[in-house]
Amino acid sequence: MKTPEQLKYTETHEWVAGEAGGTLAVGITDHAQEVLGDIVFLELPQTGKRYAKGEACAVIESVKAASDINMPVAGEIVAANADLAKSPEQVNTDAYAAWMFRIKPDNAADFEQLMDAAAYAAHAQK
Repeated sequence: MKTPEQLKYTETHEWVAGEAGGTLAVGITDHAQEVLGDIVFLELPQTGKRYAKGEACAVIESVKAASDINMPVAGEIVAANADLAKSPEQVNTDAYAAWMFRIKPDNAADFEQLMDAAAYAAHAQK
């Protein structure tokens, strides 16, 4: 299981990357895509929509199950990866290159409250 050190993580298996300008890119972890199996469909959030931390904002479907993708922090969706929605199998190829959406967080400090790689690796082993 890969857990890049530069990313932050949620208990619900999303990864979060801080970007220039304060936006955050979000995807699912390598562990999550391994558990789900072959990804066949993504329903991504609408640009401009606001969500609370922990709120379901997208859906990912595999041959095994459908799962919610949750907001790692409160904020506004500023972009959704339409290319990924057309080719969801990219998540299986490289989960950390397959960003799903970008957020403008309500509070930039919330990013620092997410788990680091070591904490997430321990969480994922439970």
